[in-house]
Amino acid sequence: MAAMTQRVKNLKGLQNKISNKTFMQEVNLLMYGFQQGTAILYFSTDLEFQWISVGLQVQLRKCNTLFPSVFLCITASVPQFTNSPTMIVMVGLPARGKTYISKKLTRYLNWIGVTTKVFNVGQYRRDATRSYNSYEFFRPDNIEAMNIRKACALAALKDVCDYFTRDQGQVVVFDATNTMPERRELILGFAKENGYKVFFVESICDDPEIIAENIKQVKLTSPDYTNCDKEEAVADFLKRIDCYKLTYVPLDDNKDGNLSYIKIFNVGSRYLVNHVQDHIQSRIVYYLMNIHVTPRSIYLCRHGESELNLVGRIGGDSGLSFRGAKFASALGSYMRGQSITDLKVWTSHMKRTIQTAEALGVQYEQWKALNEIDAGVCEEMTYEEIQENYPEEFALRDQDKYRYRYPKGESYEDLVQRLEPVIMELERQENVLVICHQAVMRCLLAYFLDKSAVELPYLKCPLHTVLKLTPVAYGQSLFNSSLRNIHIYISNRISSYDRNVPSA
Repeated sequence: MAAMTQRVKNLKGLQNKISNKTFMQEVNLLMYGFQQGTAILYFSTDLEFQWISVGLQVQLRKCNTLFPSVFLCITASVPQFTNSPTMIVMVGLPARGKTYISKKLTRYLNWIGVTTKVFNVGQYRRDATRSYNSYEFFRPDNIEAMNIRKACALAALKDVCDYFTRDQGQVVVFDATNTMPERRELILGFAKENGYKVFFVESICDDPEIIAENIKQVKLTSPDYTNCDKEEAVADFLKRIDCYKLTYVPLDDNKDGNLSYIKIFNVGSRYLVNHVQDHIQSRIVYYLMNIHVTPRSIYLCRHGESELNLVGRIGGDSGLSFRGAKFASALGSYMRGQSITDLKVWTSHMKRTIQTAEALGVQYEQWKALNEIDAGVCEEMTYEEIQENYPEEFALRDQDKYRYRYPKGESYEDLVQRLEPVIMELERQENVLVICHQAVMRCLLAYFLDKSAVELPYLKCPLHTVLKLTPVAYGQSLFNSSLRNIHIYISNRISSYDRNVPSA
């Protein structure tokens, strides 16, 4: 309420400074909108003033208006995508891909702007017991171990509460087996007491080949089996699964019909969705129905050097330069050397990506969503010209590059929203080469490498470089450490341009 009062005071101060009846009416309308909690985006066509959400601020920015000196920043709330905090609770036997799903889902939600964190109860157990002995720890008749496991779950729930209250988180993913109804009731009671919503994600798998592959690729490299013989580790882990089976009660479509959940069968061969409560849960369901675990590689690169790149101008729709065409040819040779029979190639609708793809001699698909960030009135300008003609804009961009929106253009935040369908389709695909633009590539790379909004606009995506990404299911990164940065540079001489490539 105090923040709201301050916003209204700021607006009243603006009224006192400007003696224009029409504009004062606009300000009064905006004040009413703030009081009602609705005015986050506002546009006055008469005077061409824009109210734009910029993270923790809302800016009133002049767009070639009658009032050249008017500029106002007022405090606003952090955009909320959930009415109340949401707990995503994993359910399922070990080796069913719960941790993989947890990490991917957390990465996706953070990327679209929903503050999310994983709480892995297994890590709490490892911290509490220090060393793992055998499957005996997971026997349901091991009372001492059962008490330790419950204490670990309670400790994780306490940290969940701290995350929501202290860190202002919006969503948590509670990554544990949660196979017993008693444990799920404990979580539901905790959530009800604190006013949290709960959405269960149950992974069910009875395909022996999938389970065996998951154990091989994931569990044998987990901290529980460090320096352990592989055959002994597999045998022990299978016995651990048997211990969980003794008490496992899946979510029941009748008894649990009032709960919100999705059941994923055999890594996505079938889904069952029940009682989706809100927008964020519907987005979670949509995302989970698009991901898969098939081994694949994703190649990302920018178009070859363009004619506008040569003169340091941003945006536009120019064709390739001589060196850009050379890169396109070299890219074709490189991709043919990868011997990928099912490779799909995606481009934007802009000439420079299309010309780069044509050199590959294969079919390609054009995505308008992959177009470069729209620089609005700054299109085809150099940064020196922007600084000279729009000094306020130039300074604002440096303050918050992720949320800054070019006049009549886009921000990186806008671009992330535009690219969400591309991410969904990339998750559905297998091997794909995406030929795009610097700002677009930064957004895609931030998703795959789990980079924050602060880091995203500064990710290095140089021209004439291919990034090869290969997903893995376990570890600190969802992509393996052999991230390949393949320079395909055609020239014996590096010009001053190459040392100072304009960034979007």
